[in-house]
Amino acid sequence: MAKVIVGMSGGVDSAVAAYLLKEAGYEVIGMTLRTWEAKDGVESRCCEIDDARETAWKLHIQYHAPNCIAAFNEKVKQPFFRSYIEGQTPNPCIECNRYVKWERMLYYAAVMEADFIATGHYASVVQLHNGRWTVQQAASAEKDQTYMLYGLTQEQLSRTLMPLGKLSKAEVRKIAADAGLSVAQKQDSQEICFVTEGSYADYIENDPELEAPGSGNFVTEDGRILGKHKGIIHYTVGQRRGLGIAFGVPMYVKRINAAANEVVLGEESSLYSSEIRCRDVNFQSIPDILPGETINARVKIRYHHEGEQASITRDGEDSVRILFDRPVRAATPGQSAVFYDKDNCVIGGGKIFDVIS
Repeated sequence: MAKVIVGMSGGVDSAVAAYLLKEAGYEVIGMTLRTWEAKDGVESRCCEIDDARETAWKLHIQYHAPNCIAAFNEKVKQPFFRSYIEGQTPNPCIECNRYVKWERMLYYAAVMEADFIATGHYASVVQLHNGRWTVQQAASAEKDQTYMLYGLTQEQLSRTLMPLGKLSKAEVRKIAADAGLSVAQKQDSQEICFVTEGSYADYIENDPELEAPGSGNFVTEDGRILGKHKGIIHYTVGQRRGLGIAFGVPMYVKRINAAANEVVLGEESSLYSSEIRCRDVNFQSIPDILPGETINARVKIRYHHEGEQASITRDGEDSVRILFDRPVRAATPGQSAVFYDKDNCVIGGGKIFDVIS
């Protein structure tokens, strides 16, 4: 009987993942990685230990909640804050998956002699004919989470089970209810786990250890000053509301120039771009793209983006150039671009660092 460690967040998805694996005959161990704690000792929303422990008790499985706060701070929180202060819009869940959740769970799998780890993500882990491992889009497209998983390595994927890939949220909730799990109707968390109140900007400004950039200028693309902004951490590319100043016509954040402490504004048409560049590229379904080689793929530039057909070319040691068939709206430095093949399997992905109109 194979042994599997299931990452349990305290929500319904991971609870059902643990239940299904136990029903399939695995020896299941539940685990919640304690990744963040407020100054008053309150656990983050990603670490709802009481609910996870109750589910483990209901399923009659072992349960552990190891402390991973130091690793989370180093690999996720601090890079997240630095990126925002540098005018980018990062996605901490992607970094957390690869460098904390998978890394630590595989460590504990070795300690406990477990064969696999598992999560409640809506995706499927598949091995292709070329021997490579990748994640495939969930059957329920509106819940698909492969965008957040493109950073996983071949070793990590080869040891991972994702039992929810073929299920819808409604089906998962019904399974939980039928199994008598108390989290069956628990609502999904929508916030970044370590920012439980207010905005990211509020969090940064209220932390005495972080030096948030101050007020600067709103400018046009040709450098004309339009007014004052309250700090670049309050703005993201594509934003229209909350600029705090009227311009006569709708204006949007086109770009953030951290070096000059400027927020560049433009009309809606200026948000579209046909070309971006990415670095920190990780490939899954293929080993790599050779220098000068071009592949075609569907590329998503944010979690809820449906994707656009594009050509991807290796143009540097750790960078690729992506040319879209049709312009995409509000490509944002710090976010990730994820590449999919015709079977909705992840080819790879990387962080956007350059947007070319």
